[in-house]
Amino acid sequence: MTEHDYRSTVFLPKTDFPMKAGLAAKEPAILDRWRDERLYDRLRAERAGRKRFILHDGPPYANGDIHMGHAMNKVLKDVIVRSRSMLGFDAPYVPGWDCHGLPIEWKVEEKYRAKKLDKDAVPKPEFRAECRAYAADWVGKQRVQFERLGVMGDWDQPYLTMDFASEATIVSELLKFASSGQLYRGAKPVMWSPVEKTALAEAEVEYADIVSTQIDVAFEIVESAIPELVGAYAVIWTTTPWTIPVNQALAYGPEIGYALVRLIGGVTTSDIPGDWGNDLFSRNLLIAEPLITAFYGRRKVTGLKLDYLWRGKGSDLVGTVARHPMHALGGFFARPRPFLAGDFVTTEQGTGLVHMSPDHGEDDFILCKANGLEPVFAVEGDGKYRADWGWLGGQGSVINAKFNAPDGPICNDLREVGGLLAASADYAHSYPHSWRSHAKLIFRATPQWFIPMDSASTLTAAAQAETDDSGAPLAIQRGENSNGATLREVALDAIERTRWVPARSQNRIRAMVEGRPDWVISRQRAWGVPITLFVDRRTGDYLRDDAVNARIVEAVTAQGADAWWATDPAVFLGAGRDPDNYERVDDILDVWFDSGSTHAFVVEARYGIGTRADLYVEGSDQHRGWFQSSLLESAGTRGRAPYDAVLTHGFALDAQGKKMSKSEGNTTDPLKVVADSGADILRLWVVSTGYFDDVKIGKEVLAGQSDAYRKLRNTFRYLLGALDGWSEAERVPHAEMPELERWVLHRVAELDVELRRHIDGFDFGPMMVALNGFANQDLSAFLFDIRKDSLYCDAPGSLKRRAYRTVLDTLFHVLVKWLAPVLVFTCEEAWATRFPDAGSIHLGEWPVVPVEWRDDELGDKWAKLRILRSLATQAIEPLRKDKVVGTSLQAELDVRAGPEEAALLGSVHFAELAISAQVTVDIVPGDTSVFEVAVRPTELARCERCWRHLPDVVEDSGLCERCTEVVV
Repeated sequence: MTEHDYRSTVFLPKTDFPMKAGLAAKEPAILDRWRDERLYDRLRAERAGRKRFILHDGPPYANGDIHMGHAMNKVLKDVIVRSRSMLGFDAPYVPGWDCHGLPIEWKVEEKYRAKKLDKDAVPKPEFRAECRAYAADWVGKQRVQFERLGVMGDWDQPYLTMDFASEATIVSELLKFASSGQLYRGAKPVMWSPVEKTALAEAEVEYADIVSTQIDVAFEIVESAIPELVGAYAVIWTTTPWTIPVNQALAYGPEIGYALVRLIGGVTTSDIPGDWGNDLFSRNLLIAEPLITAFYGRRKVTGLKLDYLWRGKGSDLVGTVARHPMHALGGFFARPRPFLAGDFVTTEQGTGLVHMSPDHGEDDFILCKANGLEPVFAVEGDGKYRADWGWLGGQGSVINAKFNAPDGPICNDLREVGGLLAASADYAHSYPHSWRSHAKLIFRATPQWFIPMDSASTLTAAAQAETDDSGAPLAIQRGENSNGATLREVALDAIERTRWVPARSQNRIRAMVEGRPDWVISRQRAWGVPITLFVDRRTGDYLRDDAVNARIVEAVTAQGADAWWATDPAVFLGAGRDPDNYERVDDILDVWFDSGSTHAFVVEARYGIGTRADLYVEGSDQHRGWFQSSLLESAGTRGRAPYDAVLTHGFALDAQGKKMSKSEGNTTDPLKVVADSGADILRLWVVSTGYFDDVKIGKEVLAGQSDAYRKLRNTFRYLLGALDGWSEAERVPHAEMPELERWVLHRVAELDVELRRHIDGFDFGPMMVALNGFANQDLSAFLFDIRKDSLYCDAPGSLKRRAYRTVLDTLFHVLVKWLAPVLVFTCEEAWATRFPDAGSIHLGEWPVVPVEWRDDELGDKWAKLRILRSLATQAIEPLRKDKVVGTSLQAELDVRAGPEEAALLGSVHFAELAISAQVTVDIVPGDTSVFEVAVRPTELARCERCWRHLPDVVEDSGLCERCTEVVV
């Protein structure tokens, strides 16, 4: 047989879409084109009038390069917004930044500390201007970094909490709380940073393990209804020795059993000097019975023998009074220390008697205040005792380990007066720290401004006017009476009316709101929105006057927050009020109040009063941060949540599942990933993870995503090549297509439903599993493999080839639009390769899938056929591996099949599905399910054009009948 060269007659795919992505180089150019074309603005114009979907962006701090958590968060938001846009919604995205507060102020202070300068010596306007400039600089830098991730939004008009309009709205929201009586000033203990000299919110606190000094201190009992107790010593235990100088009482548990004991046998090896050495045997000690042995263990007593002089319950201690170990100092220390019943006292550790300092503990404050004992404010903002304090005045800082050490000034003084029973620097525990400076915090009572959680208040007019579609007041439907519900009640009700994704996150925020204390909204810092209140010096009440409030808001709108300090108070107060009678509050607002108000100056300001965001998306830490502050702010001013749904994602961890830390050297820099591999790889990682929980990232993880990306890119490349020269004249109606093509369109219809479900659930991981499976298994490994013969070798006008190309055209359109929200650059590249003049893919919409494509019966049939094909392929593989056959095209299949299997094989050209030379079927009678495959090398001649082994190959031309018709 004469050999011929038929390569020029084969219709091979042709495309300019390269296999090598080169994303790092291509993506910036695509970004530039989007900016030049003002793509975001064009999209807004095209979606104008459509149903709106608002994802309200939570503001990151403008104080450093973005990290992987930022990237994960922004990409997820972008995928959600783009998906909704593809579904036809008007889905704007307004990015924003948190520009006030400690994170920015701390960075500016670092500059002063580096120069050994005191920032407090800088005029406040100058310092605030530096903070504003610092924040603005980082807004600009982060904006470029976020855009590089492919995040599309209104980058020309983002929201900044430091914009004058934003600051004015924040002030307005604060004054709504004030006008409705939802503010008070009180001296309650709050988390305080002596390093940063300010109160902190719960969301600004992190916990770390430390080792503290633990001490046992003796308080001599001077009065009691129980005679045996007088002259004895009550023993307390604490891990904060610095609070002893501010002690005012002792607490006991009413139901706890206590005992008065004396040591009568044993040996103490303690190295504590003083009269508590062997004289420990002559002192009577009051301790909770379950904790006696543990106490003497700390006192290093072995061979313990005790004499019990009295036993009773805590409730027997009513009226008992002790004196402070430092009572000889007089004044504050000479006052009696009453025993008070505290239901918080337990026997888990310590001595069962708790020393009370209302300045430095919430339980302490509540119990002491109920018994007429008020804070004394002995510890100042820098952590030192105030200069006039009777013991250790001017000394500290109280968080210093040496200051609290067993040989430090507190323990030494207690030891000298015989008040120290035991001391050791070995107590390991978790302790609160500032998340910014990482310095230890203290509970400290200072005058602060609070929003009460449990005080009934009158809802604002806006909240009272809110009605449902029938006009019925929603406030009444929620069970709120004319006096208003408490903020906690309204917030908990709003939680129940909000969709939480994942659902389990609802329990977390509900528990936090149920148990949270009053909201501390004041900070003793310089950079932020002021608490714009005037306090009447004569009554102590803050001024409530709509006209005054209006003047304040107007001034801040025009001049920014600085107007509060720059304007003469008389201008705000108006005629008839003497400014000397009013204190202008100097504190600034908690930055969480700023961000909690963003719904007012972003969502409502841009889309109308009363508009709620469809979705908030942030990390799980925001249940105690932005999610909660936004909820409380809106609940207090509008009687509802500011969002309809909340999505919580986890954190990005290193490849071993550890928290990323620069000091540990285990960070993955998103900017480096993008520079090396491209943003689409990072975006693919984000949506492919189970991001409702913490997720891992590292070189191996990213390598896996690169492989997944390569397969998807090759799918686009194949489609583009196979559709070279496509004309609408080729299109074949659905009803005229072969079964294989109709099955593919059935799969498209199935996927359309599934993908819509995942988008509605904001669950893109399963979406990507479905799309990867469809592209790799249904298409590349099945459809493309089977139909490449028809594509390459059938006549251009053949029905099968036209039907296949019709389906390929459909597949290109659905895949490029399904994946466009994720692979934003790659899909744009693929779309522009095929339709260079059609505009951006991101202006497009989700493909409309005809209902008639869905054919579940056909789907079931082809699912079974694919199983049979897989069994046939498995049977061929050993022969191919042993080189008995070169490819499956050289194999003939002898199949023994049951009636059902035989019918399936007979309904299709199974040799074509198995890509084999020939198939013979031997039907096994009966109802048994049988499918057995024997494989042998074919003896049929091979067509020199299509390489199939067929009985109709003509010897002279070397062509099969099909190829002869095409070539001739």
